[in-house]
Amino acid sequence: MDTLERHSLTAPRSSNKPLFGLTVLLVEDSRFSSEAARLMCLKSGARLRRADCMKSALRHLKLYRPTIVIVDVGLPDGSGLDLIRNLHSNVPRIPVILGTSGDDTLFSATIQAGANGFLAKPYCDLAQFQTKILGHLPAPLKTLSPLPAVGTDITPDTAALRDDFQHAIEALEDISNARYTRDFLFSLAHCINDKTLAHLALDGEIEELRRYLLTLLKDLPAL
Repeated sequence: MDTLERHSLTAPRSSNKPLFGLTVLLVEDSRFSSEAARLMCLKSGARLRRADCMKSALRHLKLYRPTIVIVDVGLPDGSGLDLIRNLHSNVPRIPVILGTSGDDTLFSATIQAGANGFLAKPYCDLAQFQTKILGHLPAPLKTLSPLPAVGTDITPDTAALRDDFQHAIEALEDISNARYTRDFLFSLAHCINDKTLAHLALDGEIEELRRYLLTLLKDLPAL
């Protein structure tokens, strides 16, 4: 058992901070989803670190060992499934590895890659977020975990969503990276419940998709 796990076992958790003393590494390119996860961890007592790509995640993992890693399946520099396979094969293994996506059909692929479970986007229900993590903690940690919160919804502010729209508009300029950008937008569309964006991300022309993003950006409340 390493120092982090010993601290996790002895951390003074309370009923409203069930993840106190745990460290979460979120490997996620979306600022909107990252902000939601940050608020979830803040409410739960966990410390969150974020990497926006696989390369950044590997740099983080050379410096410290988190208790939980949440990996987005779609990343700008490769498949999150490859990172999950890498993490699953490492010894000692990180206690909890979760895959995540706005496309819930990827559940089976993340489990086959070695993840303990799958965290569906959007992250909005605090109780579900806590329950998913608590349910996969190893026995020594699980026995000390109090019940998760009930009936608490989390909503990120529009600044993070604005950043995602701007990122996607710029990314659409690179035709060679169009598949990644479409997947990014499809997942984001699921998070914000925008069926038009989901449709355009899957089947729309690039210019039509760009125009729609500009409209969404214009309609966001001013910062």
